Amino acid sequence: MPKLSPELLSVLRCPVTGSALVQEGDQLLTTTAGESGEKLRYAIEDGIPLLLPPELLPAATAAPSNQHDAAPRHAAE
Repeated sequence: MPKLSPELLSVLRCPVTGSALVQEGDQLLTTTAGESGEKLRYAIEDGIPLLLPPELLPAATAAPSNQHDAAPRHAAE
C-alpha cells in the first residue's frame, strides 16, 4: 500500500485520544495509548483513512445502504 503523504499525516488526529497518527503498513497507529493502555489502530482502505472510533466501526460496516428500489419515472405522454 502506498504511504500517505506527510502533509496529510501532519493534520490527521485520532478521534479518541487526539494524538498524532503514524502509518504502519495499511493501518494508522496512535502515538499515545487509549484508555485500555494500548495504542489504537485505524484501517486505510483504498488510500482513505477510516478514522471511526473502534466502538463505532462494526456499526458502520453493518449499516444497510440507503439505496431505494424505486420504479423509474417516465415523462407524461
